[in-house]
Amino acid sequence: MSIIQSITTAFPPINKAGYPFIALFAAISLALSFLSGHLFWIGAGLTIWCVMFFRDPARVTPVDASLVISPADGRVCFIGHRAPPPELELGDQPMRMVGIFMNVFDVHVNRAPVSAPVRKVAYKDGAFFNADLDKASEQNERNGFVFDTPHGPLAAVQIAGLVARRILSWKVAGDDVVAGERIGMIRFGSRVDVYLPEGAFVEVAMDQRTLAGETVIARFDAAPGGERFHRTG
Repeated sequence: MSIIQSITTAFPPINKAGYPFIALFAAISLALSFLSGHLFWIGAGLTIWCVMFFRDPARVTPVDASLVISPADGRVCFIGHRAPPPELELGDQPMRMVGIFMNVFDVHVNRAPVSAPVRKVAYKDGAFFNADLDKASEQNERNGFVFDTPHGPLAAVQIAGLVARRILSWKVAGDDVVAGERIGMIRFGSRVDVYLPEGAFVEVAMDQRTLAGETVIARFDAAPGGERFHRTG
């Protein structure tokens, strides 16, 4: 392995959406250095955190049309049934939903949970409650993607958190996406809710950690009889 490959492996690439923020943090750190050495090191630490926040590592996505892949790195904070946001136009009947909470140390690049056309992208302004709270799904700023799958419409909703102030969406209605493809990002600290069609069986458990583009959160070929939860340590 070459030196460049070793460095790339040790330090994941940075998403270009983070460049302005990293530059700002670095400039502030430099300015603080003229005031105090202690302040400089505090600024340098925050700059390193900013670099890590915008990391965008490569992921290996399972190739299987029966799988639903996690759209976010984080912790499973909700498994149950909930009516989808009205702006998605999926009706008012509760759908099986998996919520994934991202803290400020998680990778925040979001990825497509399935390979399918994007039917709709809908943004709604809102509040900025802690994304780990259930009310965040209904009251916080959010951006939803609806995917047309062979099993029915599936939605992934980006939800801003307590300190998040910007949701980025990189796809529009009519785009064809591949499972694991980058679809957006949330800055800083947030949540993604996945609304599943009938026939999907959940494959994760509460508090389980997930990786965007890699962790299987549900599948359509599971044996009937209820949810199947598997802990992975």
